[in-house]
Amino acid sequence: MATDTLKSKPGAQGATGGVRRLLLENGALTALIVLVIAMSALSGDFLTADNLLNVGVQAAVTAILAFGVTFVIVSAGIDLSVGSVAALSATVLAWSATEAGMPVVLAVVLAVATGIACGLVNGFLISYGKLPPFIATLAMLSVGRGLSLVISQGSPIAFPDSVSHLGDTLGGWLPVPVLVMVVMGLITAFVLGRTYIGRSMYAIGGNEEAARLSGLKVKKQKLAIYAFSGLFAAAAGIVLASRLSSAQPQAAQGYELDAIAAVVIGGASLAGGTGKASGTLIGALILAVLRNGLNLLSVSAFWQQVVIGVVIALAVLLDTVRRKAGATTPAAGASGGGKGRQALTYVIAAVVAVAVVGATSLLHSGSSDGKSQKIGLSLSTLNNPFFVQIRAGAQEEAKKLGVDLTVTDAQNDASQQANQLQNFTSEGLSSIIVNPVDSDAAGPSVRGANKSDIPVVAVDRGVNKADTSALVASDNVEGGELGAKALAEKLGGKGTIVILQGQAGTSASRERGAGFAAGLKAYPGIKVVAKQPADFDRTKGLDVMTNLLQAHPDIKGVFAENDEMALGAIKALGSKAGKSVQVVGFDGTPDGLKAVEAGTLFASVAQQPKELGRIAVDNALRAAEGKQVKEMVKVPVKVVTKDNVAGFDG
Repeated sequence: MATDTLKSKPGAQGATGGVRRLLLENGALTALIVLVIAMSALSGDFLTADNLLNVGVQAAVTAILAFGVTFVIVSAGIDLSVGSVAALSATVLAWSATEAGMPVVLAVVLAVATGIACGLVNGFLISYGKLPPFIATLAMLSVGRGLSLVISQGSPIAFPDSVSHLGDTLGGWLPVPVLVMVVMGLITAFVLGRTYIGRSMYAIGGNEEAARLSGLKVKKQKLAIYAFSGLFAAAAGIVLASRLSSAQPQAAQGYELDAIAAVVIGGASLAGGTGKASGTLIGALILAVLRNGLNLLSVSAFWQQVVIGVVIALAVLLDTVRRKAGATTPAAGASGGGKGRQALTYVIAAVVAVAVVGATSLLHSGSSDGKSQKIGLSLSTLNNPFFVQIRAGAQEEAKKLGVDLTVTDAQNDASQQANQLQNFTSEGLSSIIVNPVDSDAAGPSVRGANKSDIPVVAVDRGVNKADTSALVASDNVEGGELGAKALAEKLGGKGTIVILQGQAGTSASRERGAGFAAGLKAYPGIKVVAKQPADFDRTKGLDVMTNLLQAHPDIKGVFAENDEMALGAIKALGSKAGKSVQVVGFDGTPDGLKAVEAGTLFASVAQQPKELGRIAVDNALRAAEGKQVKEMVKVPVKVVTKDNVAGFDG
């Protein structure tokens, strides 16, 4: 009897243990299935062919970057530079093919070589310079981004049409970025599972010293590993720029963290020795499904960051539990029954997902409602009071008109905004309002809305190479000229000044700067002694102004391309502000107007942002209803000083 009991227990434990082990070894796949089911149940717009293709496109750049990072993490390294290397490679391609006049094929080769060269530098610093991977790649992150800005002079560069086709579709339905992602994934799987260098990665990650003693040339292998990472970063940069039809010097910021997260979520260990291409792909898809679904559910971009952070933490905890339980993520080259069992697991998972998703989709069948018009508003950032006021004005007007308004925050990322606009299009909204991060980069996504007959209204900045029903904007160039006139006249037509520039590459910074320069031509006694970017940020404005004062302590005036930087400059100037040094800002934000009233800020070129939001919603609704709208709606700018600030309500 005791013997029977002993025999039965292992069987029971074996059954439950097998299920437990299966879930541990395929945690990422399980999470992806659960996410797809949940999003399908929560949003009737998620499970559509167009939106699923959107998810694939939105995962592509992260996945390609992550495939390259997989090589590094499997070998127990880290690469923080892939986002900057991607931007640099794309910038090199665009500059070579346009400014330098090189043939496109040669420009592509040069861009790929740039990525590989950055990887080799990382590998050399780590292998022969004995720098920790974190430090070496962190340095390359800064160098790559800086070189991208130097080459482009801080402005986006239009991408050659022949390369921009990488952002198009094949046969009118299959996105090329998805195809590139699949190809790069297959290459990754082949390298990891079928090549000497792939087996070396696992050996180095498992125990570097043992690998060296067994005869592996670890230093040379690391050169190759980081070169692979640079190569994949270059490919990702080209695909990203193709989607945006322009090389953005500020593109792919923070993407290195998404790439690392995708690899870890996919089951790789940061301790090295484990990881596979399929897991990395699943990790990238999880991030894309999360962002896509949360956008469809109108979840704030700020909360999206919280959710993704929690998912990453849970993935690392799962990795810890898996290793303690003795479960392993098999090497890509594992052979025998393991591969067959893994393939069977994927097939079963696909069948279960299709069945459950099909069932949940019934929840949304026949639910077409005749509710109020739905409008989407994609703002370039909500980390700036000016755009917060645009949102406030838009929301007030939407409530007044009975419009269902969804607001998203692109966080000054042109790629993220492209994703948001694609999601709006797949939802089939009545109309879309866009405040572009960059006018060129927004073009392809707006053209997608054009194809779906969804009217688009641009606010504050226009959209290039696409049709918009209306542009609701102030004249940034005129505002810059008015700012120059106000500052020059306050200084009596003579004196030295400095300029705090906005974020490099943005149309607002370019236009305001150009207008200010044009306005100063009428005042030859005014000399600009320094120009420095402070990225439209108050803290950076404080730091940059503090530094400029060390070199130019006797300046008489400051022109800041927005009020946030102007307020930072006032803080740096201290008692000089409004007395010996005059400061002019731009936007007319509440804090800026308070500073004008206090006398520390001489003037702000006010744009009436709430009015911009109100008019944009009104025009979007009219366009959705098929009514006539003006192509250009100008909201007048106004120089607000202490003399007239009391009568200005924004």
